Amino acid sequence: MLKTLWTFLRLLRTGWVLTRHDALVPREYASAVPLPVKLLGGISRLFAIRGRAENPGERFANALEKLGPAYIKFGQILSTRGDMLDPVFVKGLSRLKDKVPPFPMAKAEDALKTEWGVPWQERLRSLSEPIAAASVAQVHKGVLKSGETVAVKILRPNIQKRMRNDMDVLKMVSALAEFFVPESKRLGPKKFVETADRAVMLELDLRLEAAACSELSEAAADTGLYKVPQIHWSLGGKNVMVTEWIDGTALSDETILSRPQSERTEIARKVMQSFLACSFDYGVFHADMHEGNMIVGDDGTLWLIDFGILGRLAPKEQRFHAEILYGFLMRDYQRIAEVHFEAGYVPAHHTVEDFASALRSVGEPIFGQTAENVAMTKVLVQLFEITEIFDMEMQPQLIMLQKTMMQTEGVCRRLDPNFDMWEISRPIVEASMRRELGVEGRVNDLLTGLDKARRTLERLPDATENIAALAKAWADGDVDLSKGPQVTQTAIKTSPWKPIAYVGTGALLALSGVWAMAQL
Repeated sequence: MLKTLWTFLRLLRTGWVLTRHDALVPREYASAVPLPVKLLGGISRLFAIRGRAENPGERFANALEKLGPAYIKFGQILSTRGDMLDPVFVKGLSRLKDKVPPFPMAKAEDALKTEWGVPWQERLRSLSEPIAAASVAQVHKGVLKSGETVAVKILRPNIQKRMRNDMDVLKMVSALAEFFVPESKRLGPKKFVETADRAVMLELDLRLEAAACSELSEAAADTGLYKVPQIHWSLGGKNVMVTEWIDGTALSDETILSRPQSERTEIARKVMQSFLACSFDYGVFHADMHEGNMIVGDDGTLWLIDFGILGRLAPKEQRFHAEILYGFLMRDYQRIAEVHFEAGYVPAHHTVEDFASALRSVGEPIFGQTAENVAMTKVLVQLFEITEIFDMEMQPQLIMLQKTMMQTEGVCRRLDPNFDMWEISRPIVEASMRRELGVEGRVNDLLTGLDKARRTLERLPDATENIAALAKAWADGDVDLSKGPQVTQTAIKTSPWKPIAYVGTGALLALSGVWAMAQL
């Protein structure tokens, strides 16, 4: 009860901070909102502090910085969507990408001493002031005793407690949203926050981030689309991670936009294809791909950094999204609709044909169009309306992928206003579909089916004993199946029905195997 009260008070504080920064309902957008919201905004501005920044995005960013790390993460996602939001607002938000105020050097030194057990001078020749600071950690430039330059990442002090408090508030907001706006349950705000909570809390252990970096290095070596820094495992811990230093230009740096268009187009291609290849080919992807987490080396290499949030897809989910994108590429709306029904994402009382027609209304107007010719806000509104019409619920296991895809596309659109999502994704998606639906995919499906059959056969003796015991008890009148079986230990141990049960179950398994082979 006490925790709930404190969470509610923090929620009130959130509203108050937004109000004081004129970020609850910014005056610049008051004319575009419904009357009740407009009235709320007018009242809130009576309490706003005068002299705040003129840019509404900057005021919102300042408020988020004051509120805490989870709010900053939310702002970072918004800052990648210049195609959906007012460019002025997005420009103000851009400070959140890698310009969060750092914590004092003395606290960084204390953190290193706690982690290493000795002062940092025992392990490093030198340690710089913070080079970059984000919502969860900051990075220093160091030099090892060997002379190698490294990046030293240190978690913010007390970040676990602050992040926990922020996530508790967001959980309360999602619960209140579902209670007061029942229609929102279809979108699953509580499930969304739960998914984000798990991902964010994993980010607060740099040992797990180092492992994620190592895992993505395997895909980097295979695809050749990007690289990741090498980890110095002996210097790492829960609150500290040390990697090789990467020289280059962060995509958040405004100077990147002054480069030749052909170079920016190539960078955008690598960004999108690396995300798609990791997702569909390896089932694991960098799930925080904002501009501050990507660096272009002096030789044009794309480097990914900051692996605190890692997304994963099960094989079924990999195939689902690959088929969806492939369907849009081929303009096969019937197949896209069938995939949704097969996955159970659209209730059975709707028809495939109706859903396919609705998808066509979205896909045809934007097919082959470049970013500058597509109003993404209208597309998103239409997609939202379609999901409502067809009673579709948000899928928590896919939220991370969809969020990151939106984030990645926003980065690419900023680099290249003519970015064509369809053509850039085509080679990756087509290769994925050849693998999933071609000979290799069919063989994998067969092997998976055989493995399931093997596990079933291993459990068969115990299962048949139970079935035989149940059959004997039923025949003897000891069990009323309408009320559920009540099998005694004696009946389980001995039964003349065993041979019949073995033969019958074996026959069923054989028939199932023949049917499965026919489906392949």
